[in-house]
Amino acid sequence: MKYDIEIPIPRKVQFILDKLHEHNYQAFIVGGCVRDSILGKVPEDWDIATDALPGEVKELFQKTADTGIRHGTVTVIIEKSLFEVTTYRIDGEYADFRKPKAVTFTSSIEEDLSRRDFTINAIAYSPEAGIVDPFGGTADIRKGIIRTVGDPEVRFSEDALRMLRAVRFSAQLGFSVDERTLKSIETNSSLIGSISPQRIRDELTKILLSDNPLCFSLLMGTKLIKYTLPEFEPCFITNQNNPYHSYNVAEHTLRSVAHVEKDKILRWAMLLHDIGKPGTKTTDSKGIDHFYNHQQLSVKLSGTVMSRLRFDKKSMDKILLLVRCHDMHIKADAKSVRKAMSRVGDDMFESLLKVIEADKKAQNPGLLKERTGKFIKIWELYKDIKEKGQCTSLKSLAVNGDDLIALGIKPGKKIKELLNSLLEKVIEEPELNKKEILLSLISQHHRAE
Repeated sequence: MKYDIEIPIPRKVQFILDKLHEHNYQAFIVGGCVRDSILGKVPEDWDIATDALPGEVKELFQKTADTGIRHGTVTVIIEKSLFEVTTYRIDGEYADFRKPKAVTFTSSIEEDLSRRDFTINAIAYSPEAGIVDPFGGTADIRKGIIRTVGDPEVRFSEDALRMLRAVRFSAQLGFSVDERTLKSIETNSSLIGSISPQRIRDELTKILLSDNPLCFSLLMGTKLIKYTLPEFEPCFITNQNNPYHSYNVAEHTLRSVAHVEKDKILRWAMLLHDIGKPGTKTTDSKGIDHFYNHQQLSVKLSGTVMSRLRFDKKSMDKILLLVRCHDMHIKADAKSVRKAMSRVGDDMFESLLKVIEADKKAQNPGLLKERTGKFIKIWELYKDIKEKGQCTSLKSLAVNGDDLIALGIKPGKKIKELLNSLLEKVIEEPELNKKEILLSLISQHHRAE
């Protein structure tokens, strides 16, 4: 099936297409770049499919890299830009629910498109041939539907990650998942256990960073949550009968994700900040639910989740800090803000404010106006502290260990204790952060001893 749609193609991509055509090869842009172009979006990546064999592609271009040559992919390098050029292929048997054992090259673009995951990604285009769409992907784009190419049972048994990709595309594009496809995901959800933790983590991250993070709830409906993030599953069935909350734990959590900016650290922190609530829930005599010390359990479970999903240590440390401190009480006065900055660290305090604010926005809407006023004040105080360069850490203290040693204090534990004592004084009274004043205080203390 062909449609009269014209897609503007970047100069470098057109150069590759033209070069292949000049040597009597077929060549199309395929997949996500075609889908995004139809949607009126500017594609991030441009993939090219051709009937030229990998060796023939390499002969045509000066700079190439064998990034996936076993499966027909050559990366063509044009002015430092990278473009994947892949030979039309038919996939062989899938042995690990992820990749085919072998591929067979073909001369048919339609056969190549038939192996792809979803109809919206099984569309090809060239200026000469126009849109090539044998599976109705263009119509599905217009309807906002995610549907597998052919039998979903076959597609998911080939590559189990496709199930998670369906949820991700739903979140990124705002599309609904076709009923047959959705049912098949539920039936085959356990197959996702064969996928590497890193790939699962990357897909979950893309869902969280989308415009529609509430689509995360599809993981529950399809049972994928059981095999990707089991620690979060109880959140979907844990109600919060509490004046501060209007939603169950999962809905509150996903709403809080949507209320924070699209940053990996912030959105994962929001997803995990209340993961310990189901395990700490109690109900008092009045029927009010409480979640005492849920922060500690949230930190523990978050660590388990991120270790399993192979998060890097730097990201883990930041996320765990935000989860641990997300309920920190900060008064709307300068001293309280300085103390909080000192506890969390200058580099993470702004992130913590964003987390606390998103958390409050996802609670009882009736309390939002009152809380918004407080947060505006706290933000103003924070900015004022930063502008004035007030000290909130040992790094910005006007004296250091060498200064104390010069006063005759022996190196060791005592030095750190004295510096921390000075920091506490400076946080209370910022004007004290002058070298001569702090050394005078230390000298008085030293003489008194």
